[in-house]
Amino acid sequence: MRELIPFLKLYKKHWFSLSLGMLLAFATLFASIGLLTLSGWFISAAAVAGLTIAKETFNYMLPGGGVRGFAIWRTAGRWGDRVVSHNATFKLLTDLRVFFFRKLAPLIPGRLSGLRDGDLLNRLVADVDAMDHVYLRLVSPVVIGIFGILSLTLFLCFFDLTIGLALGTILTIMLLTWPILFYRLGKHNGQALTLHTSSLRVSTLDWLEGHSELVLFGAEKRYLDALLDTQQKLLANQFINANLTGLASAMLMLTNGLALTVIVWLAADGVGGNTPDPLIAMIAFATMASFELLMPIAGAFQHLGQTLTSARRLNEITQGEPDVIFPQSGALKSDRCHIDFKDVSFSYPDSQSNVLNNINLSVNAGDKLAILGKTGSGKSTLIQLLCRYWDVSQGLVSIAGTPLRDIDEPTLRDTISVVSQRVDILNGSLRDNLHMAKPTASDTELEEVLCHVGLQTLLEDAGLDNWLGDGGRQLSGGEKRRIGIARALLRNAPIMLLDEPTEGLDKGTEQQIMALLNRHTVDKTVIFITHRLVNLSNMDHICLIEAGQIVESGTHQALLNAKGRYHQLHQTL
Repeated sequence: MRELIPFLKLYKKHWFSLSLGMLLAFATLFASIGLLTLSGWFISAAAVAGLTIAKETFNYMLPGGGVRGFAIWRTAGRWGDRVVSHNATFKLLTDLRVFFFRKLAPLIPGRLSGLRDGDLLNRLVADVDAMDHVYLRLVSPVVIGIFGILSLTLFLCFFDLTIGLALGTILTIMLLTWPILFYRLGKHNGQALTLHTSSLRVSTLDWLEGHSELVLFGAEKRYLDALLDTQQKLLANQFINANLTGLASAMLMLTNGLALTVIVWLAADGVGGNTPDPLIAMIAFATMASFELLMPIAGAFQHLGQTLTSARRLNEITQGEPDVIFPQSGALKSDRCHIDFKDVSFSYPDSQSNVLNNINLSVNAGDKLAILGKTGSGKSTLIQLLCRYWDVSQGLVSIAGTPLRDIDEPTLRDTISVVSQRVDILNGSLRDNLHMAKPTASDTELEEVLCHVGLQTLLEDAGLDNWLGDGGRQLSGGEKRRIGIARALLRNAPIMLLDEPTEGLDKGTEQQIMALLNRHTVDKTVIFITHRLVNLSNMDHICLIEAGQIVESGTHQALLNAKGRYHQLHQTL
């Protein structure tokens, strides 16, 4: 149960609404039991009065009014309970999603590098939704059950102490044993149901996103079979849950019948020492109605295993410590954005070898540095360290003489524009995808930058309202890359990091983009990552990296004159 403590703390914000919901639910339950109890006595008393002389003095109006009052009360209370409780629960789930996402974001990419997108989505959606069970199916029914049993016991003890204590004891034993029994029956199935729900979401997402490739390579059936197998496991878990629900109902009816037999036997000689009278019917109907207190309990604890598993999966995220922690405030010491790597070494988590080894590199403000190397040599890692996706294993990275650890996140993000190898396109309009870089940009500005990067064809038809689809599936790889460049141009930060910006573009477009970047970055500090010898003569400095180490550095002409590794690569053109 400790897994639920962090989520119960969130209830403090909505304590009034949640408490009001429980109060209304208790009032509704009171009205429901009162309606059946009063109706049982009224019918019996009216029948007895009709057979005796009391028919002339029996008050039909007051009990009749009470029955109608309880009926109206129950209807209004049920409506109020649903409105208040569900409104509070939805607000609570909203807060929980925001809380979860705020804890999730700082863990990317470090702590979450081993988790699948579908699994994260399942935690954010299904596991958070499961938390509504804590209030609606756990806290509220138990609290109402305790107060309901206490109230009913006191009410019956007013008429007959033995009967009241007997029914109270039966209900208390049920309240104590019912949760333990159904928690144990549903624990393992609930855990499996949560995990299979996550697996099904992951498998479905894999199948949908990779469907084209699966068809091309003839692997569609294998992945579909795996998806259907996971679905069958989930259906089996749901079938077990349905059986447990049926078992709970059957056991509740059986116990109700046994309890009714005991109570009627105790009341057979009269209630409170009196001769047998209509109070026996009242006691019997009160006993039947009392089991409405226990109806939600079995279901609550039947699903507790599922709720605890979801809470445990959420806690894995919310209680995780991010690898990178930004300070609350921290500005740059200078407007001159020079970049320094001093004795920098880095290895990824769970890796035994360094990706970068003792890197010393300086880029003066306004200079352009090209970093050249083969795939896997550590070029992109330098950019990731500069963006502080990771912290260095040893050494120091600084901008404008300020260590990255001392710069707050908004300042760092405003200082750097990045064109990464992978350009993520949101499932939104063209305008939405460009406003990520500059929310205040006008439509005219957006259209101009699209024309600059050669994407004027996207302005046809719906123009900036063109829907790009999930992941930009309607765009080619080159178009996605140019949208990334357009974002960087709109961002207009003093430092620009270009990671293979022309990859996937034809030669003509490549020359156009490089010329555009040259014009746009005249006074900017630029790091240009590439494995292609393109436009390097325009760079102020060139650095050649192999196996995480700088093997050569200098100007284009100086490296050619040195007749080293860079010269050999240049001769292959």
